[in-house]
Amino acid sequence: MKLKVCGLTKLDQIQELISMNTDFLGFIFYEKSSRYVLNHLSLDEILKINHSGKVGVFVNENLDKLIEIAEKADLNFIQLHGDENNEFISELRKKLNPKIRIIKVIRIGNQSSDELQKNINRQLSTINYLLFDTDSKAYGGTGETFNWNILNEIEIPIPYFLSGGISLENIKNIELINQKPFALDINSRFEMGPGNKDVEKIKKLVNLFQSPKGTT
Repeated sequence: MKLKVCGLTKLDQIQELISMNTDFLGFIFYEKSSRYVLNHLSLDEILKINHSGKVGVFVNENLDKLIEIAEKADLNFIQLHGDENNEFISELRKKLNPKIRIIKVIRIGNQSSDELQKNINRQLSTINYLLFDTDSKAYGGTGETFNWNILNEIEIPIPYFLSGGISLENIKNIELINQKPFALDINSRFEMGPGNKDVEKIKKLVNLFQSPKGTT
């Protein structure tokens, strides 16, 4: 499994994560988020980060503004974390640089596995990855975990990111998921404060990955 660290705001921590071969670096472009990256870094600073896994996280953003940010920050992935419908995603795909891949978030709350499956089946073929996160009015960032067992009750046709309250304590439960995530997406459980990552804690997770007895 690959690793995505989301909610990044500090260049020194980003460089440390790059030196640890972190696969995806997540930048939140949602103004209501306590990890809103443009309160800390400029688009030019993000542009200059030399990494092929820069992910921009957007929530119900204006299409043209989203594309402008993606170009100015040289993003490799767009993560749609809001209520973006298929019409929006189709337009985005037409206008977006074809090299940029799209991650569509599906928030999991109290829905049944049948409802979840229908939602997955409605997604366009232009989506490259799904991301499953815990449902919240704040569009994520809760640090809470949804019931991963529901993933064993559905068919997931494309690679997916697993998000929502992943921690050192519950990481072993991923072994119980039949179709393993393409990548883990960590955030608040590996922080000392919003956007201030606990790099040593992330190193412990990476060591678990690399261990023969780890989750991979």
